[in-house]
Amino acid sequence: MDFGRVFNEAMPLLLDGLKLTVITSLASIAIGMVIGLFVCLMKMSKNVVLRGIAGAYIWIIRGTPMLVQALMVFFGFPQLIQLTINPAFRMDALTAGIITLSLNAGAYLAEIYRGGIMAVPKGQSEAARSLGLSQAKTMMKVVLPQAIKFSIPALVNQFIITIKDTSILSVIGMAEIVNKAKTYVGSTYVYFATYAVVALMYLLVISILMIISSYIEKKLKYEAKRGKRHRDKH
Repeated sequence: MDFGRVFNEAMPLLLDGLKLTVITSLASIAIGMVIGLFVCLMKMSKNVVLRGIAGAYIWIIRGTPMLVQALMVFFGFPQLIQLTINPAFRMDALTAGIITLSLNAGAYLAEIYRGGIMAVPKGQSEAARSLGLSQAKTMMKVVLPQAIKFSIPALVNQFIITIKDTSILSVIGMAEIVNKAKTYVGSTYVYFATYAVVALMYLLVISILMIISSYIEKKLKYEAKRGKRHRDKH
């Protein structure tokens, strides 16, 4: 089935692609976490304008395919900038890929954060306010740390989704693992073995993340039960 040939010839190429896939995913999820936090706070703000902007952003990102988003970022926005600001403006595929993944992850992470914040008992906020903390400090020092803790399994799951979504970026020429595989297949026509190896590489990385997610989830449940027993004793 040509697996030996793929391992001998294509593995260095595929490993380069996997490395870029993981680096792009890490950068995108890190940026997406920041975007998601700001969007979440905007969505929960009393300011109707901020709520409207956050709602529109989430609606657009969640309501359009990531393939279309990638094409807009790589082809559409550079053309718009060329026509209105700088005719010499260019954007490379890696930058466009990170922007696309970050914006996409940010919309979903905003809802994850919001769910985490809503899971924090209201008594925590009321206790903090009674001690003289402002609403902003209550959010930053009391609510958000607990909300992020509650959201960790969902955050890891979003990271898994982001890694898989990098495969879509092959359409804009980003040299991630699927793009590398297509390059190899284009010269050898070894389809089945090449894409099977790519699938196994994805499975390996994502399985590791799933194990980490499961471990974290079990640890959080254990800590929650231990905390409950401690409160019951007192």
